[in-house]
Amino acid sequence: MTAKRGLITDTFKVVKKARKDDKRNKRPPSPPAADPEPPRPSKREIDLQGLRKFDLDWRFGPCTGISRLQRWERAALHGLDPPREIKDILLTESVDPEYTHSLWRDYPL
Repeated sequence: MTAKRGLITDTFKVVKKARKDDKRNKRPPSPPAADPEPPRPSKREIDLQGLRKFDLDWRFGPCTGISRLQRWERAALHGLDPPREIKDILLTESVDPEYTHSLWRDYPL
């Protein structure tokens, strides 16, 4: 016949868990930590976010193949009332390609 198998408790030591009611070793709860203020976006990040929104707004026409300033001027010429803030941003940062080129510049036509 087969050998008699022992119980699992014969091999492993039985450990009793402490009850949840047992408050002897508990420390008093610490006061909740104040949430640190999230970092504020820089002016550049705010400007680039506004330019991305301008790129994604189809009311001002397509934006592939032209610069953001050209698109803004075309929209103004056709009476579409593009945001003046966008033109101000584009005129102050006229040399940075991250400002001048549209969001879709890396995709082929």
